[in-house]
Amino acid sequence: MMGQPALETAAETSPVMKVENLSVGVTGRAGIKPILADISFEVAPQSVLGIIGESGSGKTVLSRALVNWISPPLTITGGAVHYGGRDLLKLPQREVNALRGRELAYIGANPTSALDPTIPVGHQILEKLKAVSPGMDEATARERVIDTLDAVRIPSSKQRFDEYPFQFSGGMMQRALIVDALVSDPKLLIADNITQPLDVTVAAQILRLLRDLQQDFDTSIVFISSALGIVADIADDVLVLENGSIVEHQPVSALLRAPEHDYTRELIAKVPRIWQGAETPPAPSTGDIVLEVTDVARTYKVRDRNRLFAHKLVRAVRGVSFEVRKGENFGIIGESGCGKSTLSRLLSCLEAPDAGHIRFEGTDIATLKGKPLLELRRRFQLLLQDPYNAIAAHMSIGRTIAEPLLIHGLASGRALREKVEAAMSEVGLSTELYDQLPVGLSAGQRQRVNIARALVLEPELLILDETLSSLDQVEQAKLLELFEAIQKRRGITYIYISHDLAMVRRVCARIAVMYLGRVVELSDNEPMFAEAAHPYTRALLSAVPTVEDKPYATSDYLLEGEPPDPIDIPAGCSFRTRCPFAFDRCKTEDPRLGADDGAGHAAACHLAIGEMPKPHANTAGGPDER
Repeated sequence: MMGQPALETAAETSPVMKVENLSVGVTGRAGIKPILADISFEVAPQSVLGIIGESGSGKTVLSRALVNWISPPLTITGGAVHYGGRDLLKLPQREVNALRGRELAYIGANPTSALDPTIPVGHQILEKLKAVSPGMDEATARERVIDTLDAVRIPSSKQRFDEYPFQFSGGMMQRALIVDALVSDPKLLIADNITQPLDVTVAAQILRLLRDLQQDFDTSIVFISSALGIVADIADDVLVLENGSIVEHQPVSALLRAPEHDYTRELIAKVPRIWQGAETPPAPSTGDIVLEVTDVARTYKVRDRNRLFAHKLVRAVRGVSFEVRKGENFGIIGESGCGKSTLSRLLSCLEAPDAGHIRFEGTDIATLKGKPLLELRRRFQLLLQDPYNAIAAHMSIGRTIAEPLLIHGLASGRALREKVEAAMSEVGLSTELYDQLPVGLSAGQRQRVNIARALVLEPELLILDETLSSLDQVEQAKLLELFEAIQKRRGITYIYISHDLAMVRRVCARIAVMYLGRVVELSDNEPMFAEAAHPYTRALLSAVPTVEDKPYATSDYLLEGEPPDPIDIPAGCSFRTRCPFAFDRCKTEDPRLGADDGAGHAAACHLAIGEMPKPHANTAGGPDER
């Protein structure tokens, strides 16, 4: 009996997983090329281990190797992954499969493609739970899934149980995958870059949620990301990966305070600064107005599933107005579902507004049809988020870039190739890729193909709808420098539609903040980030992943849940149901975007700036705080 407490203490302190000299390579014609080399670390009980590195450093390969999920042409060339006293790399596949989904859980970076689109989300999670717990009856299993959906704060979990993946937002899908991972009470969760595609408020909610669930479920977490600010917000210790090797391993506070390796110092230096040491934003343009948006609205009619032959109205964009001047960088920010992408389709003339006007150099684009519309579309281009699905896999890179020239009948033969090669050179693509298929191109290279395809028509306006959100910070920085150089040469005007506030802070002279289809704040760059006038803007800023102290405390401003359904927008101020400062007037009176205050700032809020908590250093939510 005397020895029992010591045994318990040893069990509590022994690592959940121990990785020793793990090496992975890729098989090619010249033999095996190393991807990971001699990786060694331990995962402590009830801890969060962060793994940070740039794209290509081997993070995703490592995450899959930890659960023995490596397949040809990749091969494990050495080392061991110890879990529960056994080497996962030497277990029969049947035993490894029995551990995955039960004791070892894995969440990837793409939530939209992780589940079967033809089966309701709750039913898929239920099927997984019954597979790992075959003795559990149907009613108990269903209740367990619904309770876990509640635990991750998915609203109306009983109703959502029977909804399909396409009915979930990106944030809710990521929460559903967390449920899928946690429903079997795993001992270790591998989370591979799960916040990359999410907007800042949802990402911040996911981080806080993982921390809460890690404590509630006694689960250890390996959290992998290319964003140091995100890892700093959740991890206890950080492991830095460069070119497949560990170059540093420290507690997060020590790593940020005193990094030991040059590569770590370089990563920290590359984290965008928003307040302390931020790059000077461009000054607002004084050029002529290129785009004038006036009271634009767009409503969609959708079938009401609860009533026969009935419909509901989705008010996606509601009375949006702003101006964009020649040579300007104009930013549009907001959460997923706020109407940004609908607005981008209206601005690029893919759809027509139900009300209001969009004038490009004085011409109302909604009135154009046929040849005049085709001519107008030469002058502005839309670049989308997904660098993979935007390029046809069967078409050569040169043919892909040449397609707009062929559609508009602008070039053929040798002249066509010269124009395409000039565009490729301008965006940093080798002309040797002209006749090659896009297979094997990185995400950054694919996005350069998309940019070249847009530039080949020599447009005057580029609309960038989350164009850089799928790329890591290093590749983003390279493309932003490219956009800046192109703008200086061509005088192009940019509209950046994004949830990446650090990027918008760096490049945009003026910024519109959207919520539930409406612009709630319109401001020049500096005053918006220094003293935001709307609680929603402050909520967005409080959620930005960064290694610097935030002037807007997460504890004061961070939002919970999703925005209200645009079918059922609340009366009064549409933000009041999530606003920490709402009062009686907000319930009945809908605030409209006011006039510019003379300092390049307007906000749709009943509160004056002085009636909200003053910006202050966030000692409650900084990177060292848990």
